[in-house]
Amino acid sequence: MKRINESRIIETHADIRAGVRILRRKCPHLRRAHDQAGDPPLRRYAPGFEGLARIIVGQQLSIASAEAIWRRVSITVTPMKPASLSRLTDEDLRAAGLSRAKVRTLRAIAEAVDNGLNLEKLAAEPEDAVHEALTAVHGVGPWTADIFLLFCIGRADAFAAGDLALQIATRNALGLKERPSREELLTIADRWRPWRGVAARMLWNFYMLPQGRGKVCEDTRITSNLADGRKHAAARGNGR
Repeated sequence: MKRINESRIIETHADIRAGVRILRRKCPHLRRAHDQAGDPPLRRYAPGFEGLARIIVGQQLSIASAEAIWRRVSITVTPMKPASLSRLTDEDLRAAGLSRAKVRTLRAIAEAVDNGLNLEKLAAEPEDAVHEALTAVHGVGPWTADIFLLFCIGRADAFAAGDLALQIATRNALGLKERPSREELLTIADRWRPWRGVAARMLWNFYMLPQGRGKVCEDTRITSNLADGRKHAAARGNGR
């Protein structure tokens, strides 16, 4: 197994392009999606509390709404540190556009950091350890942990299989009849290792197109069989 300090990290647009080149060769579905959508954005967030807070703020919002509310929250919580947030009232945070649930989650994260959770050190931990540490905090689930791995730590092989947009984009890019479940998408994504983080960005980029989030694109003729994906994963002995 590759040591964690040797894991590939996505830091620049050049890293994205390197992954895209490999994935285009490996997967005709992603190649076609990339032909239509172009290079995906880098999408890196600040590490630590600021990055995790940004993920929480943006949950279940459109990109435009998430950016607008994040700007307001960043002005309200200055600097973006647990101590700064703790000094504010719930009313202050709600006035910045946060729901009560997101306020509770941000306060829980701030409390966890105060009690010893070192978010910066998670960059050196295996994926399972990152998930365990983050999901122990009230309001932080597996999706949030996956996005933290993708955008705050920058793991090139991180993947958010529970993300609805990724599931829809995969269905349409691969010409599937049904949207894959989280477990089915993990099986499909195994073929994109060790660049699943770039594959996710390519699919999110494809999702922004009508054919990515709507009905299956008419020029998608290469069929995909989930059973083949499962056999592929079993043969390699990979799991999550």
